[in-house]
Amino acid sequence: MSWQDFLARHQVGDVVEGVVTSQVPFGSFVEYDGFTGLAPQQSWPVGSRVSVKILAIDSERQRFSLAGV
Repeated sequence: MSWQDFLARHQVGDVVEGVVTSQVPFGSFVEYDGFTGLAPQQSWPVGSRVSVKILAIDSERQRFSLAGV
């Protein structure tokens, strides 16, 4: 999926299910539809499937931020 496809299919407020790909001191990275977003202040085990809400999308930097639901 391209970034443009991602933008066409998703918007701020969507709740999606992704897989935790890594942990950092300030949160967890979650992969969804081939792209990875940051869920700040969340601590989930790597490999976990989690439900997250899209909080913000940065189109220029091809990033998005998430929150656990």
